[in-house]
Amino acid sequence: MGPLYYLGAFVLALGILIVVHELGHFLVARWCGIKVLRFSVGFGKPLLVRRFGRDSTEWAVCVFPLGGYVKMLDEREAPVEARELHRAFNRQPVAKRFAVVAAGPVANFLLAVILYWGLFVHGTEEIRPILGAPTAQSVASASGFSEGDVVLSVADRAVDTWNDFRWEILRKALERQPVAVGVRDASGEAVMRQLDLGASDAADLDGDVVQQLGLRLFRPAIPPIIGSLASGGPAEAAGLLAGDKVTEIDSRTVGSWGDVLEIVRAAPGRPLRVVVERGGRTQSFDVTTGEAVERGQRIGRLGIALRDDPSRRSQLMHTVRYGPIDALTRAAKQTYETALFSLRVLGRMVTGDVSWRNLSGPVTIADFAGQSARLGLAYYIKFLALISISLGVLNLLPIPLLDGGHLMYYIFEIIKGGPVSEKAMEIGQQIGLAVLVMLMAFAFYNDINRLVSS
Repeated sequence: MGPLYYLGAFVLALGILIVVHELGHFLVARWCGIKVLRFSVGFGKPLLVRRFGRDSTEWAVCVFPLGGYVKMLDEREAPVEARELHRAFNRQPVAKRFAVVAAGPVANFLLAVILYWGLFVHGTEEIRPILGAPTAQSVASASGFSEGDVVLSVADRAVDTWNDFRWEILRKALERQPVAVGVRDASGEAVMRQLDLGASDAADLDGDVVQQLGLRLFRPAIPPIIGSLASGGPAEAAGLLAGDKVTEIDSRTVGSWGDVLEIVRAAPGRPLRVVVERGGRTQSFDVTTGEAVERGQRIGRLGIALRDDPSRRSQLMHTVRYGPIDALTRAAKQTYETALFSLRVLGRMVTGDVSWRNLSGPVTIADFAGQSARLGLAYYIKFLALISISLGVLNLLPIPLLDGGHLMYYIFEIIKGGPVSEKAMEIGQQIGLAVLVMLMAFAFYNDINRLVSS
């Protein structure tokens, strides 16, 4: 899947999030009796314009899709007829103006809740939280973790899936304190292990925190038998067939499917000599691997998949599903905790406790959009929910030019009993612009650095 696929997934995600955000502003403005002149997705020259509704609101799609806006009747922007003054935004009580501005980020949080709720009710196939052998001389090894441990809880919070486990470790990593991890060991006994999150650079959230600690997902010894081949992939082009058992790659003995993955992933775009058993005979093939980017790193691909084994799948995977009420509670909790975590990370960036490398721009987001879409609808929906929360949090930051900056002005207005002066707002706009430009520069730098390093 090429760049156009990734771009399409990114544009679709961006369009959904912008429409939902601006729709929040629009609906609450209408509910407050404010006249809306334009609903725009994007900035710049309009590509498509239509008028709808009793106010003939102009609905537009513009050439630059990175954002959008809702333009309301306002005396500060243009003269307003006397008969419509009561519908002008600037004439509304501060409570109504506050509600209209806050509605955009709130809409993004509500979208995340709805998306998570739908996933939890429908059910998703998840990886069981079974640990593999920890990395030698790692924090996990020193803490006594061993292959076959099934994670039951982290800091007294139940864990059902590998993603749950990673999320809880990620949240606790910011505190850099020992955390209690409950496991059921290979003998079936429930034990508690202390994982010292302050003993490693666990707050470097740009990488995989779980991996940095030496914790690894359990991978059973799967026979290296090819189950299927990608049409037009390197393996098919070289003559490999489903049912071939790989025994050797570049003079390295292969004993399991994990060995195949390890060797191939470490050789992007390189020719490999692959030896297989087919019909009781040994045959050799020269295959040049394809390339892909995963977590900013180039990896090799052969275009082969392992042979599916239902019994093995049930050992490693299970379907997680909740009732409608429980799912709503979990969805709201997931949204709240993700938003809070984002704020904590931003705060730690300001204090220097967390690297600014964790700030991502549109290039990285587009990459994640494409990867999640490639993995399936459930992953793409999770990506949408996560980005929707991030957009809501970003817009609530007290930075002039953002929704949070306007809300800050309204809070000052409530405290002092009158609007903030034009001079103060002008200075605030300049500061806000400088801050946003700095954040965008950091984000683009990180994007470019990831591309170069990959």
